Amino acid sequence: MASKSFREVRAWQKAHEFVLTFYATKKMFPDDEKYALVPQFQRAAVSIAANIAEGYRKVSKADKLRFFNIAQGSLEECRYYIILSHDVGYYNDETTNEMWDKIETTSAVLNAYCQAINNNKRIEDEL
Repeated sequence: MASKSFREVRAWQKAHEFVLTFYATKKMFPDDEKYALVPQFQRAAVSIAANIAEGYRKVSKADKLRFFNIAQGSLEECRYYIILSHDVGYYNDETTNEMWDKIETTSAVLNAYCQAINNNKRIEDEL
C-alpha cells in the first residue's frame, strides 16, 4: 500500500527522530555557540527531514532524487557536527553514540529509499 503522506515514509520518520534528538541536546552547548555551531547544526538537521518531506510530493523521479540528495548532503554535514561537538567537549561519549546511531540509521533508510526510487521499484511504506 502506497503512503499517503510523507509522515508515513520511514526515511522521514528516522530523520525527524534525529531532529528531535538534536533539539534535546541543544542545552549541552555553551552560550558562545548560540549564534555559531548551534544554528548551523540545527539548520542541517531540520533540512534532512524537510527535504525528504518536500521531495515526497515531487512527481518526477529526478525531482524526488534531487531533494533526497540535498537531504543526504545535510546528513553528511550533521555527521561532521556530531564529530566536532564531541571533539570540543560539548557532547560526551553517550550523547555522541546516540546521535551517531540515529544519523547512521537515517542514512541507511534514506539510501534504501533513494535506491528503490532510482531502480523504479515499488516503494513500500516500510522504507
